[in-house]
Amino acid sequence: MKLYDSIGPNPRVVRIAAAEKGLVLDKVTVDLMGGENRRGDYFAKVPTGGLPALELDDGTIITEITTIVEYLDEIAPALPMIGATPEERAITRMWVRRIDLMIVEPMTTSFRAVEGRQLFASRMTLLSVEAATELKAIAQEKLRWLEAQLQGRTWVCGDRFSLADILLLAFVEFGTQVGQPLPADTPWLAAWHARAAARPSAAA
Repeated sequence: MKLYDSIGPNPRVVRIAAAEKGLVLDKVTVDLMGGENRRGDYFAKVPTGGLPALELDDGTIITEITTIVEYLDEIAPALPMIGATPEERAITRMWVRRIDLMIVEPMTTSFRAVEGRQLFASRMTLLSVEAATELKAIAQEKLRWLEAQLQGRTWVCGDRFSLADILLLAFVEFGTQVGQPLPADTPWLAAWHARAAARPSAAA
């Protein structure tokens, strides 16, 4: 297998998941800033231009971070990032979906429209700065909602570290880098972040 890797939170999710599972993936670095993902051989393999992508030994390409992590769980069931039972997998997918829609989407869409505008304007249609400002407020609102839901837990899904934690970790830290830090009134999330960031896999 070959992982097409780059800067950014999405590839980091897969790297962390693989590290948690003890998997070593061959990596090919794609120059996201230079637009290498939108031309040439990579774009021919991945017509969305998205990163990361996992290329299997037979040439099959798998994209989308949740799908890639689920595939890794299928081929290496030990230390599952989705869950060991149907119930655990359903709960992880529920929280991943919520984090993705409520926090990741508004956070990243607003970043592209403001801080990342110069980079992304030639690549895709962007929201207005005004709309992006509203999306940033929505992401903060949903982080506060998440804070209220997760009181008393160690991890997002309870006592087990999962893809939901990895996704949230990668994008909480991305948000901090682009002017969208955790709200000050989210102590559970701050403590959760300290635990998640201290795991060896967070350095992947």
